[in-house]
Amino acid sequence: MSQLRISEAAIFLGVSDDTVRRLIDGGTLTADKDGSGRTVIPGAEVAALLRERARLPKTQTGVQSSARNHFTGIVTKVRADQIMAQVELQCGPYRVVSLMSAEAAHELGLEPGSIATAVVKSTNVVIESAEQEKAW
Repeated sequence: MSQLRISEAAIFLGVSDDTVRRLIDGGTLTADKDGSGRTVIPGAEVAALLRERARLPKTQTGVQSSARNHFTGIVTKVRADQIMAQVELQCGPYRVVSLMSAEAAHELGLEPGSIATAVVKSTNVVIESAEQEKAW
C-alpha cells in the first residue's frame, strides 16, 4: 500500500502540513511511523478524503454537463491572430492551455485577469506513475 509523508499529503490536499497534522489529531486521517520513524499516512485514506470533499464547480449558466473535469482559474495570457487564439489559464497549481478560434476568445471576453473554466471531456487520458508494483 502506498504511504505518504505529511508534506506529500498536504500537497495533494491543498493544505498546509499543520492542517494535515490537525486532520490526524482529529481522527480524520490515521498515521503510522515508517521504518525511518517518519509519520506516514495511507495513500488510500488521502484519496478517500479527496473523493469525499470533491465538488463539481457550479457553472455560471447553471447548465449541467457530462464532463467531470472542470478547471476554474484566471486567464494569464491570450495570444491571438486573425484566425486562432491560444488561451492560458492558471487553475490552482495547474496551467491549462486551450486553442480556439480568435472569434470565440473575443466573444467570451477572454483577457488576462478574467476568470474562466476549462472543461475537459476526453476519451484518451494518459496517466503515469513512478510506483512499479500494485496489489489489485
